[in-house]
Amino acid sequence: MRSIEHVYINGEFVVPKGNERSELINPATEEKIGDVRLGNAEDAKAAVEAAKQAFPALAASTTQERIDMLRSLRDVIAARPDELVQAMTEEYGAPAYFTEFSVQNTASIFDVMAETVAAYDFERVVGKSTVRMLPRGVLAAITPWNSNFGFIATKLAHAIGSGSPLVIKPAEQSAFQTEVLAKRLHQAGLPAGVLNIVNGTGPVVGAALTNDPDVATISFTGSTQAAKIIQHAAIDGIKRVVLELGGKAPTIILSDADLEEAIPIALMSGFANSGQACVAGSRILAPRSRLVEISERLRIEAERLKVGDPRDPEVRIGPLASRAQWERIQTYIRLGAEQGATFLTGGTGRPAGFEKGWFARPTIFADVTNDMRIAREEIFGPVLCLIAYADEDEAVKIANDSDYGLQAYVLGSDLHRARQFSERLIAGRVVVNGAPHDPRAPFGGFKQSGIGREIGAYGLDGMLEPRAILTP
Repeated sequence: MRSIEHVYINGEFVVPKGNERSELINPATEEKIGDVRLGNAEDAKAAVEAAKQAFPALAASTTQERIDMLRSLRDVIAARPDELVQAMTEEYGAPAYFTEFSVQNTASIFDVMAETVAAYDFERVVGKSTVRMLPRGVLAAITPWNSNFGFIATKLAHAIGSGSPLVIKPAEQSAFQTEVLAKRLHQAGLPAGVLNIVNGTGPVVGAALTNDPDVATISFTGSTQAAKIIQHAAIDGIKRVVLELGGKAPTIILSDADLEEAIPIALMSGFANSGQACVAGSRILAPRSRLVEISERLRIEAERLKVGDPRDPEVRIGPLASRAQWERIQTYIRLGAEQGATFLTGGTGRPAGFEKGWFARPTIFADVTNDMRIAREEIFGPVLCLIAYADEDEAVKIANDSDYGLQAYVLGSDLHRARQFSERLIAGRVVVNGAPHDPRAPFGGFKQSGIGREIGAYGLDGMLEPRAILTP
């Protein structure tokens, strides 16, 4: 049992003014592993004030100084990765392949931003005017629980790269991970006030940050529903917002796809991180001409995926993050059956042999139409929908008929055809034939999947404001 007793403000770990506590549970065992003392609005205000005081010096920092800070952050994260993996495994329960990727990606985020800053054109000549890209002021960030290290690193990298001091409210359910990461980030020796971390709930600390007049920009990653509240709160202060939100990604299996390759990619696009991912390919679109064959292969391969202890390197699907998340998934599985979809595999309850832990049965629904709630709403768990299409035009229509537009997946043997098909999709990213993660590609979505982009120069653009100086 461990208790998290501190927040990080102005370069120091301090006891928060808030005294509310929140339990921390291991999702694989349902055992309480500790608790966290939560900050309150007063703590949020103190963090913003520290960031405000740090702003002038950070805004005036040179490109090389920012690069040095980013590389220092990279180095402290790259050291002793096992410590970060262990914290993420115990508190979140993600499978080993995902935790290892997440830790490696966290370090690479700082490296990529260092490259971006080195190449970014902060000063430009337009016509006869000099245009300088300037930071606006304090950046407030709010992040979710499904990839805690990566989200914190992304917000911090953009803050340093743009010259904006950061106050971050991470998910309170991830307090162990946050503490381990914060201690590591502290070792990078950033100037006091450049990074501030306040554990707390959205309605308390999140609301205090979004309403603070000294916050210039809000960067939020999470649900579309929460983003609407944040965006409304930002209106009064005319704050800029960058919103990376939900998704209902289509995975389109083209008629020429090699199913030996396509089926495993389609399944892991949907089930990666136990399905708890905004980019999850949760709608599998299959040509009607091959529907029987694809259905059977999906069933066979899904039932081979190992569910269990996230420490087991063979496990592909771990527990869901919490009891509330498990119950949410069960509700959607029941809803799908009630609306007329049939089980290709899976169903309600825990997998056979599991009596505790928030494990859900990997579920694939067949006979799904795109107007069903399970096909339209973000479920955020190991639940996929199989939808048939007649031809490519119908596949495009189904894929784009969504409130979301974050990511899409295309699988086909003819790469030229797959790329042409990808051009017709309304999504911030389209992954063709399981292409590996590209840490330099912009990330963000269309429609209710968000506003703005993160990563690289596109991410910096959203953090900066142009000032033009006109001379005779």
